[in-house]
Amino acid sequence: MIKIIKISPLLFSLFFLFLFSGILKAQHSETIGKLTKFEVKAEYLDEFKEELSSYVKTSISKDGNIMSEAYFEKEKPFVLWLIERWKNVKESEIFTQDSQAKKINSLSKKALTQPITIIKVKDLEPLSKEEWRRTSRKEDHQLTIMLFVDAKPGTQQKFKDVYHVAMPQFRSEPGVVTYQLSEFENDPTKFVTYEKFRGDDAFQYHLKFPPIQPVIDYLNTSIKEQPFQKGLHNLIEFAPLTRE
Repeated sequence: MIKIIKISPLLFSLFFLFLFSGILKAQHSETIGKLTKFEVKAEYLDEFKEELSSYVKTSISKDGNIMSEAYFEKEKPFVLWLIERWKNVKESEIFTQDSQAKKINSLSKKALTQPITIIKVKDLEPLSKEEWRRTSRKEDHQLTIMLFVDAKPGTQQKFKDVYHVAMPQFRSEPGVVTYQLSEFENDPTKFVTYEKFRGDDAFQYHLKFPPIQPVIDYLNTSIKEQPFQKGLHNLIEFAPLTRE
């Protein structure tokens, strides 16, 4: 015999309200990572960098912001990168309505040679706001590296496992300011590392640091396109340029 349990309309409504609230909370509780690439026309480069600097300074003053930095590529100075972390989707979306964000969007319509590229990422072994905002010292010659990794399907978990072991050791190196591995939101086989060193000596030490060898072995055997150095970007910070 099947028992039919009657649920009052009120209880039924409360259940779905609780479920919906949980979904919303999950959507807004996770840190949002965003990398934005701008390829700028030469005649607009100085103006664009100035506006992007103002964007960074305004965004880091917001409670919902974790970090915001702007760079140009050493080998391609017309390629600018805006690197951001926000507490959640809501905080990120709110700032898109800020006047400084609107200035960037308006200027982009005439100043770029290519459409804006936005890459949303999920941090693995995420840093705290305090760790993200660690800075180089005034006497340092900061070196920032961003490496894009396109893993062969089926090997991405191995890559994450290798980094899970190596990450704490990388972050403990005396010359490392920031080290973060992130996964593309829309493609679990794509990753990006963000590596900030106090200078070239610190970077060379990192390349010879024994825990890096399993990472190098993976990069030499399990990514789609070799050599892996093709995905390497040497970045020069121009905002906010905060130093100890």
